[in-house]
This record gives sequence, structure tokens and C-alpha cells, in this order.
Amino acid sequence: MAGHGFRPVYHPAGHDHALRHAVQDLRTGRWVSMARLLDETPGWADWTRRTQVLATVAAGTDVVQAWRTEQPDSVPATVMHTRVAVERAVRAHRSGHPRTRELWQSAWTACRDAAEQAPADPVPWICLLALAVLDDRQHMEQHRVRPPAPILPPGPWGLLAEAEKRDPHNREAHHRMLQFLYARSSSGPLSEAVTYAQWAAASAPTGSALHALPLYVRVERYRRERGHEHALDLHWVAEDAIRDAARAMNSWFLFCATDEASLLDLNHLAHALHGALRFPDAARVFEALGPYYTVLPWAYRTARPDDRALAEEDFLRARARCLGH
Repeated sequence: MAGHGFRPVYHPAGHDHALRHAVQDLRTGRWVSMARLLDETPGWADWTRRTQVLATVAAGTDVVQAWRTEQPDSVPATVMHTRVAVERAVRAHRSGHPRTRELWQSAWTACRDAAEQAPADPVPWICLLALAVLDDRQHMEQHRVRPPAPILPPGPWGLLAEAEKRDPHNREAHHRMLQFLYARSSSGPLSEAVTYAQWAAASAPTGSALHALPLYVRVERYRRERGHEHALDLHWVAEDAIRDAARAMNSWFLFCATDEASLLDLNHLAHALHGALRFPDAARVFEALGPYYTVLPWAYRTARPDDRALAEEDFLRARARCLGH
């Protein structure tokens, strides 16, 4: 794959071929493959990942509504209804849609109903964490709970604890918390997010994707600084940046099942290792990615971050440099 003519592929399902099939059917208005897939999904990590991907595709359709009409007692359908409601509310908030508050309230109610119907499932609590981003001034009491460590700020820690209780070190739960901290500091420094990412990674077991969390904060810091694209490589050769990249490699990547790993995590790690000039390590991550890539974080290295073609070119340059090293 290192040869000429290689084109990377973006697909939300990545290496998960069963999920790919369900996504394909969902896009044509069919829900049976999705229902079957979720019935056969083992473990909360895969359940969380698959329901998240399916919701991003289903949010612009009425497929989940059709499923609930056909199977009103289906708990997976209820969870997917919650996922879709939250995805729509978050999108509305992001675009400044006038119906944001209405969608938020509807999604919050769906989360509470799902938590009652599926008490062992972390997803309803992760969805409540996702909605916390909409309350960037922390008006709701559950979003300004005392933190588990004095170095951390008040926030939706009770919601994170509920998700953790059901699935310890859940990847999406911690990324949702990170998004909340980004929103809290939308016009200021990222020190709270930096502290949180380091804290979460330090308490994560070997093999946990949370070891990649600090890489996201580093990319977010660069995005906010809006530096010139060539400065990004200098941003990554700092001693603490190299340490973050090495920890993600040695504590997560070397132990994870790469076919089940988040494509975003793998791309962030390849990006970090390439920037830190650790080309042989980066090559291993590019090989694990196979044909797949994600637009972020590569887009932030370009002059126009909204141009997907430029992001793909940057990915290909970095990949060729590492695999040919």
C-alpha cells in the first residue's frame, strides 16, 4: 500500500465490517441490520462505539423512528432513539439553530427514559455528558459537581461517574468530558483540559485508549492558536509532546486490538509520531490503519482546514514519508 496510486478511504465504520453493512442498510432506510448488529454486539466498549457511529448516520433520517414503531418494546431501539436525539441537539447547538433548546429538552428526556429502561448501559449517561456541552455556563447543578481531584474544575463529574460505574475508562465518556472542558474555556486557555487529559491518562490501565487523550488537547491548542501550518511540526518536537506521543504508543497502541480501535485515535497517534519525527513508530500506526483515514487532525496542518482534499494530501505525504523511512 505504500506504492503510487494509494488513496485513503474515509468510512465511519472503519475496520468493523459488520458495522459497515449496518450503516449501508441504514443509509437506504432499512433498520433490520442495525437491530441485528446491536443484538449481537458483545461488551460495552463495542456497544458504545457502534451506537455512536450509527447515530451519526441515522440523525438525518427517520429510520430509528420506524424501528421503534415496529418494535416499541426494543431496548436497543430506545437507546438508538436517545443517541439520535442527542446527536440532533448537539448539531443544532453547533450551528446556532433556533430550535436548539427544544431539541435539548427532548434529548434530555430521552436520556432519562433510556437510563430507566437500560440501567446497566453506560450510553444514556454518556449522552447526558454530551448534552452538558450545551450548558457551557453550567447553569444546571449536575454540570458543576465537585471534581474527583483538587486539580480539576467543577463539572458533570456525577454523569462521568455513572458511565464509569457501568464501563470503567469508557473512551467516549472521557472524550465527552473533554468537549465540555473545551466549551468552558472557549475563549480562554486550555489549562483545565490539559490537566484533565493528563489525569485521565495517568489513571488509565495499559491498553486503554485514554492514553491518547493528551494528543487531542495538543491538537486543539494548535487549532486555537491558528499558527502557520509549518509551525505544527515544531509544536510536536517539544519534549512534553514527544512524551505524550510515546506514552500513547507504548501504553495503548502496542496492546490494543487495532481492528477495534478508533480511527480518530489511530490518526491522532500517527499524526503525533510523525510530528515528533518518530517515523518507524508512525509507520506501524499507518500500517495498522490500512486504507482508512480521518480528516482530523490532518486538516489542521493545512492552510484551509475546511478543505478535505488538502487534509488527504497531508495524510498521504506523512504516510509516504514514514513508510518509506
